[in-house]
Amino acid sequence: MLSIFAKNKFKAIAVFALLFLSIALSTTYSTNKDSDMKIYDFTAKTIEGTDKSFTDYKGKILLVVNVASKCGFTKQYSGLESLYKKYKDNGVEILAFPCNQFGSQEPGTSEDIKEFCSVNFGVSFQLFEKVDVNGDNAHQLYKYLTKAKGGIITDAIKWNFTKFLIDREGNVVDRFAPQTTPESIEKEIEKLL
Repeated sequence: MLSIFAKNKFKAIAVFALLFLSIALSTTYSTNKDSDMKIYDFTAKTIEGTDKSFTDYKGKILLVVNVASKCGFTKQYSGLESLYKKYKDNGVEILAFPCNQFGSQEPGTSEDIKEFCSVNFGVSFQLFEKVDVNGDNAHQLYKYLTKAKGGIITDAIKWNFTKFLIDREGNVVDRFAPQTTPESIEKEIEKLL
């Protein structure tokens, strides 16, 4: 009887080991696959509802920002527009993604958001449709960005106007907290020109 128990115990350990190895290999494959991705592998819908391939941004310096119209940081739209006007001819693009996940501070439709940004801040840089930046429904771009440049304590986006700086080769080189103003990022952009 002892030998039957020993054989069954050995089988259980072998099955567990195979299961563990299978999970480890699939996780490694997934991680390697994700790490091979670049910013240019993504698409997103513009505020007008058309698909925009990020291959259009190859060779450009990008500042990707999650934005909101009713936030204490909303005035940063002015600084973002100033940066864009100053550096767009040098290949700098600002990509703004409205998000309603933080205090429901972006409740409007795409039309509302576009009008608000135009009327109040004269925004001429690229606005995209509203997205989630955290959780299961987060846009794939934001899953990639937060994995590439984690945050303090957690990698999740903590609030509106978190910013990611991407160099001309598509590398995520820096992440800036919501309270970091666009003006204070200017020197970091200049290093990449």
